[in-house]
Amino acid sequence: MLDTLDATAVRTWCRLALTALGQAREEIDALNVYPVPDGDTGTNLYLTVEAATEAVESADGAAGASADGGGLGPATAAMARGALIGARGNSGVILAQWLRGLAEVLAEGGDAATLRRALPRAAEAAYQAVADPVEGTLLTVAAAAARAAADQDGTLADTARTACIAARTALLHTPEQLDVLAEAGVVDAGGRGLVTVLGALADTVLGRTPMGPMALRHAADLPATGHPDHHAEHVGHTEHAGHCEGHARPAGHPAFEVIYLLEAPDEALPALRDRLAALGDSLVVGGGDGLWRVHVHVDDAGAAVEAGVGAGRPYRIRITHFAEAAARAGEAGRRPEPSAPGRAVLSVVSGDGLAELCEQAGSAVLHADPDRPPVSAELADAARRCAAPEVVVLLNDPELRAAAGAAADQLRADGLRIAVLPTRSPVQGLAALAVHDASRRFDEDVVAMTSAAGATRYAELAVAEGESWTMAGVCQAGEVLGLIDGDVVLIGADPAAVAGTLLERMLASGGELVTLVLGAGAPGGLADDLVAHARRQRPEVDTVVYRGGQESELLLIGVE
Repeated sequence: MLDTLDATAVRTWCRLALTALGQAREEIDALNVYPVPDGDTGTNLYLTVEAATEAVESADGAAGASADGGGLGPATAAMARGALIGARGNSGVILAQWLRGLAEVLAEGGDAATLRRALPRAAEAAYQAVADPVEGTLLTVAAAAARAAADQDGTLADTARTACIAARTALLHTPEQLDVLAEAGVVDAGGRGLVTVLGALADTVLGRTPMGPMALRHAADLPATGHPDHHAEHVGHTEHAGHCEGHARPAGHPAFEVIYLLEAPDEALPALRDRLAALGDSLVVGGGDGLWRVHVHVDDAGAAVEAGVGAGRPYRIRITHFAEAAARAGEAGRRPEPSAPGRAVLSVVSGDGLAELCEQAGSAVLHADPDRPPVSAELADAARRCAAPEVVVLLNDPELRAAAGAAADQLRADGLRIAVLPTRSPVQGLAALAVHDASRRFDEDVVAMTSAAGATRYAELAVAEGESWTMAGVCQAGEVLGLIDGDVVLIGADPAAVAGTLLERMLASGGELVTLVLGAGAPGGLADDLVAHARRQRPEVDTVVYRGGQESELLLIGVE
């Protein structure tokens, strides 16, 4: 449990928030009925926090290996600036401004008293960014968290937990404040996202794993009085929200979403806000120190951009026509099978040997740095570079599912037909590639590849980087770990002995083909020993060996 926040805590908070938003992204998208029912709030918030996380990681790297990663102030400033630059959608810009307000105060320190002052400043900044604040939204949730935190004088953990509980309670009441939410039977999507971010902060301070799903019905996490049981049914009830997503826009609502970064002096902002407010609605302008993120819904997209030109230098301009976006999304799910499909497979792997194997099997490759997994933008760019109307993505890493999901949503909106196969290991990806057949119908090919991957059990041989608790006990730095399906099942000192036992356990439940992929650090003779071991135990099983060159594992084992 933390007594004060520091740069390391900020980095952990960002990572936990990104993970939690990745898990909740589709649920939040489905809740999205206000201000426009376009079903992308969860994705926008995920991309915004992803940008914040990347900025914090980059700032930490630039600061070097100092004990505090460069200090709390620089870390929170990097988080806020990254969120601003990467902000997507109405809720993303508001969240970025909330983080900016928080960072302004946390630069003074990370104790409980400072956090109690930072949360009200964050809520104030969020309200100031919105031209026409509406209650029953993310703003309401932020204000409730701020009031609750300011009204108590406990520890840092008490403050973070109190803010999270108050935010959850406020979220449950949002349908009472906004008719469109009550009619759809949902809570506010942006508010749901902020609760997730606050939950990650509480988890960081308390030193525990993420809370996971909302658990809004857990009485222990809610105040003893005023528990809104009659609203619990709204949480996660997305049937009506799903119907709303199909509409291009509500009657009378502007046709375009315009969003851009703007370099402009502070004094130019009042006139810009007035001009944009006259052009449309859902106006949010966040930022400061000469850099601003502008978001507005208008009928005249050109005029909104011209307003930015009049104030300064707009760039990274994104214009979305709501009707066309909805039509593209619908076509992505209903597109008839082309007579001559152009289909590509994209494999995400680390290690030159693995990359070469995938390329020989006809797959495009995105090289993954084991110390920095690719983000959604990199995955989307790699899929676009395939230059095919249909793309099957083999992730080969369970940690990439959230980023890939966000990337896939963007690509589908652009008209690309894409399937993300959640392969958890490169050996599952190789099994899927072995049955890939572009002459099949798209769905049939995806099913065949998914089945082949699912029928492949996988194991890994790795070296512990430090002391850690595992399912097999406590491991120490330098010890050899044997993992099956992602869980540590063996701890030992000799790589060959651990690998042999691991292979025995894998073959005990059957198999016809063993695939061994040697990492860059695999000891000499390991493959020969394992091939001989497999022949002694199961002579009928075929064994193939590849040099993958991956840095993160000594060995990968696949059993089909």
